[in-house]
Amino acid sequence: MSDPTRPPAVGVLDQGPAITFPPGFLWGAATAAYQIEGAATAGGRTPSIWDTFSHTEGRTVGGHTGDVACDHFHRMPDDVRLMAELGLKSYRFSVSWPRVQPGGSGAANAEGLDFYQRLVDELLGHGIEPWLTLYHWDLPQPLEDAGGWPARDTAGRFADYAQLVADALGDRVRYWTTLNEPWCSAFLGYGSGAHAPGRTDGADAVRAGHHLMLGHGLAVQALRASRPDAQLGITVNLYPVTPATDSPADADAARRIDALANRFFLDPVLRGSYPADLQADLASVTDFGHVLDGDLATISTPLDLVGINYYSRHVVAAPVEGEQPQAYWRAPTCWPGSEDVRFVTRGVPVTDMDWEIDAPGLVETLERVHRDYTDLPLYVTENGSAFVDTVVDGQVDDTDRLAYFDSHLRAAHAAIGAGVPLRGYFAWSLMDNFEWAWGYTKRFGMVYVDYDSQVRIPKSSARWYAEVIRRNGLAAQ
Repeated sequence: MSDPTRPPAVGVLDQGPAITFPPGFLWGAATAAYQIEGAATAGGRTPSIWDTFSHTEGRTVGGHTGDVACDHFHRMPDDVRLMAELGLKSYRFSVSWPRVQPGGSGAANAEGLDFYQRLVDELLGHGIEPWLTLYHWDLPQPLEDAGGWPARDTAGRFADYAQLVADALGDRVRYWTTLNEPWCSAFLGYGSGAHAPGRTDGADAVRAGHHLMLGHGLAVQALRASRPDAQLGITVNLYPVTPATDSPADADAARRIDALANRFFLDPVLRGSYPADLQADLASVTDFGHVLDGDLATISTPLDLVGINYYSRHVVAAPVEGEQPQAYWRAPTCWPGSEDVRFVTRGVPVTDMDWEIDAPGLVETLERVHRDYTDLPLYVTENGSAFVDTVVDGQVDDTDRLAYFDSHLRAAHAAIGAGVPLRGYFAWSLMDNFEWAWGYTKRFGMVYVDYDSQVRIPKSSARWYAEVIRRNGLAAQ
């Protein structure tokens, strides 16, 4: 394994920091259970929707599954030692629901909980703050068989599961995220079918989104009652949405996508209501009869923080006859009520996911949430990029990823300077992993994983990030 503290060859930090982040700024990295843990049947774990989805022919690139992934379940102590060597102040991980509560109901599985108890103790022993995400897309398969997130009962089951985890870990974990990116769970899982469980029904996607948020609110209430000192939040993936031209038609396209991508979740959670224009846009899809009295009050149960995942910007335009968005998560069925909106590419640099690199969009997103929604502390809970990485002489010189992190951290600092209460940043991801429907063909990690040998190699970006953390700042450009 290479030395993670060796200075990067690019030499961007050797002049001392030109900008400094506030004292106590929380520097971390993030992962998700199904993407790294492996051990799919170990210790009483039962299948999630991602086990079923990835084992279904044609659902993932190359038929890849998370059965082994990064084998983090067995290599966890070594992985935590690597985090400590990189200087991480916090580690954001998710708990596997079917590992902790096989079948999605009933008593906790002691063997499953033991893994997370050992993980938390290992983190604390290395001075790393645990940041626990309760749900990162791995719904127990029996709950999907009973209707999944479009079924109201799933929200209650989620709150029960949250209580089990709190009972076991609440004495040692201060930061809690209920859901990670409910837009993806709802609209990719039940709208486009690009993600598990692979269903394609716009009305189901809308119901799923609502019940995800209802489960969030119920979980917050349960956690608050049992752990009043916990810092509780939700993580949403947000995008600045820009019209391609100044035309009224393009402006309306941007309004519609902003409603579905951003305001569908921000408004209920932080304002206790659904936007009127969103409801009008979805009138042909649903009458919102699934929203019952008291739901929105539960969904908007007060929080302590908001997590924001940021990757790119949406640039959209009004329809042109014969043209439809077809790329991966931009398939029309992701956007019920707005199926005819075109997503426009601008010819700017992109990542290996074909996502446009747009660091100023992070400033816009953070400022908007603070200006329009809340004074709560904000955290960038995911930000990162996939690029093609090559091992040369035992090293991975990922200069594109390093530049991506550098530009987005400068954007984060600019947002702080504009008055945004940004309190921390989590790089996505700590290590290469199972990238959902893309399998192992996309690498987001700061640490390279050889999936055959399970050797970890910190990339240049990891060594650079370690120095950023050490200095709590960035050097002159």
